[in-house]
Amino acid sequence: MLPLGLIYPLLLAHGGALSAFEATLAAQDSATAALGQWCGARHLADPATITAAQVKGLDTMPPPDLDETLKLAEDQEPAYRHVRLSCGGKVLSEAHNWYARQRLTPAMNQTLDTTDTPFGKVAAPLGFTRERLGAVRGAAPGCPRDTVLSHRALLRLPDGSPLALVVECYTPAVLRK
Repeated sequence: MLPLGLIYPLLLAHGGALSAFEATLAAQDSATAALGQWCGARHLADPATITAAQVKGLDTMPPPDLDETLKLAEDQEPAYRHVRLSCGGKVLSEAHNWYARQRLTPAMNQTLDTTDTPFGKVAAPLGFTRERLGAVRGAAPGCPRDTVLSHRALLRLPDGSPLALVVECYTPAVLRK
C-alpha cells in the first residue's frame, strides 16, 4: 500500500491517465468490462482477463440507506460480496457490492457464492445499466488509503429495479503501465 503522501503526487503525475480511466468507466455499464478494456489498452496482461478474489473478514458496514436504495422487502436481506479485481496479477480495484439475490437467477447466485467470477460478468446477461451516484478522486469511506479513485454506483435492471449498490476503490495500479 502506498503511503498517503505519495498518492497525491501520483495523481498529479498521472492526471491524464486518471481522466482517461474515468472516461473508460463512464463508457461502460459494467466496471468489470471497463477494467478489462483498460487492462488490454494498457497492456497489463495478455489476455486482459479480470479476476475477482473474494476478501473475507474485512467487510464494510452497509450504507444506512441500503434497504431503501435496493428497494428490498422487509423479509429480504441484501447479499454482500467484497472482492479485489485483478488483471495480470495487478489489483486494479477493491469493490464492496451489496445486491438483491432474488433478482438474480439461482445459477448466478451459485456462481457468486462459489467462484471468483466478477459480479459484472455473472450478472451481464441481465442487461443491467450503471447509474453513478458519486465519484471522488482519492479514498471514499470504506476504501483503502491508497485509493486513487472511488465510485459509488447503482446497477439497475432493464425494468428500473435496483440490482446492486457498489462502492469501488481503484488502486494506483490503474495508473501504471
